[in-house]
Amino acid sequence: MQKIAVLSDIHGNLPALEKVTKDIQTRGVDCIVNLGDHVSGPLWPKETIEYLMKQDWVHVKGNHERQLTDQDPKKHGASDSYAFQKLNRDELNWLNSLPVSVELENFLLIHGTPGSDSTYLLETVERGRARLATQGEIAERLGKAKSPIILCGHTHIPRVVEVSGTLIVNPGSVGLPAYDDISPEYHVMETGSPHTRYTIMEYNNNHWRVEMIALTYEYQKAAEQARRNGRVDWEVGLRTGFMSQRKTG
Repeated sequence: MQKIAVLSDIHGNLPALEKVTKDIQTRGVDCIVNLGDHVSGPLWPKETIEYLMKQDWVHVKGNHERQLTDQDPKKHGASDSYAFQKLNRDELNWLNSLPVSVELENFLLIHGTPGSDSTYLLETVERGRARLATQGEIAERLGKAKSPIILCGHTHIPRVVEVSGTLIVNPGSVGLPAYDDISPEYHVMETGSPHTRYTIMEYNNNHWRVEMIALTYEYQKAAEQARRNGRVDWEVGLRTGFMSQRKTG
């Protein structure tokens, strides 16, 4: 395996996913990996999961897949609730069947950290925003996990970080360039533009080259879908890559 495409956090944004897939098809990759949070959100969960189930990709489960399949639907947040109402039992079973992590040659594929799908690996939240975590914080979150390369998602922030000889790559989010959350405290995550993002990794001259890719797509269509479904917070994030400072819950 010499060249792989790394996707994460699609969140039901089918136009963004189709644009990314079309770009990948021009790059001659050997493998496509998808790091979780596939469908939750006020966009196109049904159409997105139908698309994903047809692909010969390596998928892992994110926190939203766990919540969709394990949590009492009465406790779902707005994004999970919308997706849950659109999916049938076979689709939920497919999500539930996905592994929480995958070891693939020199790679470890996870969503959050090796021990938690809902913990940020490369970011630490302080005063309502996220900063790059320290080497010590990252090492603590990695625990005993050992792999030359770790691929993670969850934060939607593209990053390439090396800690104690381990290369850690977050490809960013295919489907949602900005969001706010109340855990571990209220904060915003912002990339600053509406682009859809993914990563290409290519092995050459005994090293892995990491190419972070940002593509334009029909983001206004996605923003309008969010607005129609009552999610002004998503509409703002999809249009701008920033979040208003109003708490959305």
